[in-house]
Amino acid sequence: MKVIRTAIIGQGRSGRDIHGQYLLTDAEHYQVVAAADLLPERRERAAQEYKCEVYRDYRELFKRKDIDLIINASFSHLHAPITLDILKAGFNALCEKPLASSVKDVDRLIAASKKAKKVFAIFQQARFAPYFTKVREIIDSGVLGRIVQISIAFNGYARRWDWQTMQSYNGGSLMNTGPHPLDQALVLFGEGMPEIRCFMDRVNTFGNAEDHVKLILSGKGRPLIDLEISSCCAYPSATYNIYGTRGGMKATAGNTAEWKFFKLNEAPKQKLIAAPLRKPDGLPNYCAEKLAWHEEKWPATVESNAAGKAAYSPATAASANMTAMFYAMLHKTITTGAPLKITPEQIRRQIAVIEECRRQNPQIYRKRGH
Repeated sequence: MKVIRTAIIGQGRSGRDIHGQYLLTDAEHYQVVAAADLLPERRERAAQEYKCEVYRDYRELFKRKDIDLIINASFSHLHAPITLDILKAGFNALCEKPLASSVKDVDRLIAASKKAKKVFAIFQQARFAPYFTKVREIIDSGVLGRIVQISIAFNGYARRWDWQTMQSYNGGSLMNTGPHPLDQALVLFGEGMPEIRCFMDRVNTFGNAEDHVKLILSGKGRPLIDLEISSCCAYPSATYNIYGTRGGMKATAGNTAEWKFFKLNEAPKQKLIAAPLRKPDGLPNYCAEKLAWHEEKWPATVESNAAGKAAYSPATAASANMTAMFYAMLHKTITTGAPLKITPEQIRRQIAVIEECRRQNPQIYRKRGH
């Protein structure tokens, strides 16, 4: 099986702690042959950990002929320009989220990848999260009936003061955390552009970008999607709360889910009554019935990570699992030409939603695309 020779730009929390650490466990499919970072201590660490060549300037990578894939895990505001450089230099590119700050930039990247005839992928690994797979499975089964509303909450309480709180670095909760739940939300919404209503606020952040987002997506014949991404929620609830005409479901990012539903053929026969309801003794009555609820659970289990070792927690297992699934997909695309399951065109719609959210919140984003 072909080993994809890989270079990583950036050795921070994403480049090292996610991409680099995973690739070290998957020597059957990937080998890190080069890394680039502006900080000398990170270059030294990368040379030791990957046993590879290291560079200060990522452009030095373009002189090499032995690289099959370049991962762009640089600062968020550099994702689009550096990925454009990678594609123009003739390399397959994997870009971290957020991909870009504008649809215009996404279109440039798509055009460059087509011109170069190279794979262009975006690291939206949460599409493969086990809890999201379970949510899709239960919705698609039809047991909940028509889905009326999907509430998604990626909430917690935290103060933050790093570069990802700054607009100049393309920071803020919608760009940092948002690409994962928003990608999931758009999958559940279906094709087409939703109607958008977005509210943003700055609460605990030390930067000038938002840390509280309420986003409503709607469309004819589609479920209402209520998405929250907040750093000021002291009592976070389930990640997913789904309302259906015959039941509901809740699920957490920690890999638990439960749902209940009733079957129409088991429900009492009812009809609309305009006259006041009465008890047998003539006193006023209220609608009441007993539904035969069917309740099911998906318990959290310890899974194995990509190296075949037991994971320490369901959340850790989920993270390892979805990263492994993403990289397995990417390997198949690069080596066999199989289509990507997460396409740049899909992420283009995500960026279009984010652009509109920023436009609707001029108190924070005074200039569109800033």
